[in-house]
Amino acid sequence: MIKREDLEALRVPLIALGATLLAALVMIWYSASVLDNAERTRTQREAQLRDARARIQNAGEEKEMIGRYLARYQALAKAGFVGDEQRINWLDSLRLANEDARIFGVEYVIGAQKPYVYAAEFNLGQLVLHESLMHLRFRLLHEEDLPRFFGALGSYGGGFFTVDQCTVRRLRPVEEKDPQVQPNLAAECEVRWLTVKPAGPAEKKG
Repeated sequence: MIKREDLEALRVPLIALGATLLAALVMIWYSASVLDNAERTRTQREAQLRDARARIQNAGEEKEMIGRYLARYQALAKAGFVGDEQRINWLDSLRLANEDARIFGVEYVIGAQKPYVYAAEFNLGQLVLHESLMHLRFRLLHEEDLPRFFGALGSYGGGFFTVDQCTVRRLRPVEEKDPQVQPNLAAECEVRWLTVKPAGPAEKKG
């Protein structure tokens, strides 16, 4: 039988034991929290390390790609295919092609720039292919002047274009002193001037 005096004697040791157990529980909880935080930090650091390695690898690949294609890109930019439209160069090319092919002047109308109608076939990613439709009217001495004119137009570096269609009709003969230099044909053609550049915010959303 435990006496009151015995309980009184055990009170202080029991309090000390309870405090020790409480401190032990707090230490266990704190250690678990520290370990959990350390594990999260380690996981984050490993993820950051993987990301850093991936960025370094991508940077190396991008550098290699730039080195491989930079000269071609610069050549396309110089030719007027990459970047903004170069309409002044287009008109200069028309004038020079007219002189080379020795046709009888060129009349033109240029439409507004818009996305190229067949751009989806090329899958250019973040680049957008644009077109500006130009209507041309000119007179020719004979049929061979037509391919000669477009060959000259493409040789002057005014940009990239495609010829959609051309219609040619014969003119009524005109009595002149020198019939060898009078135009015999009238041609009308549709030409698409092409340019490519990175997509803008609105085009990326689309």
